[in-house]
Amino acid sequence: MKKLSLLLAFLWAGYTGMAQVEGIELQASGLTCSMCSNAIRKSLTFLDYVDQVRANIRESMFTISFKKDASVNFDELKKKVEDAGFFVASMKVKLRVDHQAIRNDHHVKTAYGTFHFLQVKDQELNGLVTLRLLDKGYVPAKAYKKNAVLTSRACYQTGLAGACCAEDQVEPGSRVYHVTL
Repeated sequence: MKKLSLLLAFLWAGYTGMAQVEGIELQASGLTCSMCSNAIRKSLTFLDYVDQVRANIRESMFTISFKKDASVNFDELKKKVEDAGFFVASMKVKLRVDHQAIRNDHHVKTAYGTFHFLQVKDQELNGLVTLRLLDKGYVPAKAYKKNAVLTSRACYQTGLAGACCAEDQVEPGSRVYHVTL
């Protein structure tokens, strides 16, 4: 039993270099009034892992905090904004990181999915870091198209791991989030 526990602990440690989402700053587009802002806030609070949503109406910005040890789903957050009738213009994820090496145009598996780092220097992340999502639906269409030159890997177009991700041992068909610092 002790050997099994050690094996599971080792496997879990290798998988969760980025262990805890501390919060998200989400900017929405298409808002015209405080009622629009309130519609997004209400929609986001329906997710069971959301603890609090604070709105900055002037900047169409939402600061989202989560319940302790919550499993956050970025696609669900985006969908809730869209369900309210608006779009995500940017999403910045604040993560607590424990000695995670990153390389440009390579993947890192986390408890929240796989992150494909773009336009970064090879380095080790430690402490609180902010990642900006670059995928379609998380940035304006012009920015998404502009960012396409940052990688030749097909996963940027689909958001799903394919043959291009195999060298980083990413499961084919799994969700890949493209991020930068």
